[in-house]
Amino acid sequence: MPKRQVVKIDEEKCDGCGLCVPSCAEGAIRIVDGKAKLVADNLCDGLGACLGECPQGAITVEEREAEAYDEKAVERHLAAAKMEAPGGEQAPAHAHAHGNVHTHAMGGGCPGARMLQFSPQEEPAPGGEPQAAPSALRQWPVQLHLVSPQAPYFQGADVLLAADCTAFAMGDFHTRHLRGKALAVACPKLDHGQEVYLEKLTAMIDQAKIDTLTVLVMEVPCCTGLAHLAAEAAGRAARKVPVKRIVVSLQGRIKSEEWL
Repeated sequence: MPKRQVVKIDEEKCDGCGLCVPSCAEGAIRIVDGKAKLVADNLCDGLGACLGECPQGAITVEEREAEAYDEKAVERHLAAAKMEAPGGEQAPAHAHAHGNVHTHAMGGGCPGARMLQFSPQEEPAPGGEPQAAPSALRQWPVQLHLVSPQAPYFQGADVLLAADCTAFAMGDFHTRHLRGKALAVACPKLDHGQEVYLEKLTAMIDQAKIDTLTVLVMEVPCCTGLAHLAAEAAGRAARKVPVKRIVVSLQGRIKSEEWL
């Protein structure tokens, strides 16, 4: 068997986040028992497109004895994966899966990290029985560790970076702050791996070419770290984008708004 370059996954480093799954166009990676696995050597082209998506640095490319890359096997594998998509629909990535949800056809990642994009919900009709206000959320996932800067909903978008607690404090979070924006949420006090946050925010500015970045934080001191991360990312990025900080009181009122 000849030697060639193939992806290698370090299971000890892998935390099963699933971000590598949609980045593999051949569908050669899936999450099995909470860890990323290479499905088969002949599905991996060895180019390593998945390397940059792993926040833990668990993916490398090694040269070893492996089956030759097989395009026909990839085609069969992708066709089978499409049939496994919700509703069994044979549609390209991000096509309508069912209802108003767009989902990546290449499944296999952690269900909580699977990339989804939503169509805007309709406003309730006037009169009649009281109805819940429609959600302004346009995507899934939203946690900053799980989102990919390359996701389609970040491309050229206005982005809201919200501290975890803000949505619970503010009654008008969806209508006033989230509507029309792509979302990422984080906690600067409790979340680990904030260097990854810095890299992702910088990538959103430089690679996704976001239009604006709004940072929504609570008035408590620990929340200021999120605004500092956004400001540092904006300083590192080659592109320049407007960054706004909004500070929210514990009762959900706006205390201050300023451009950084």
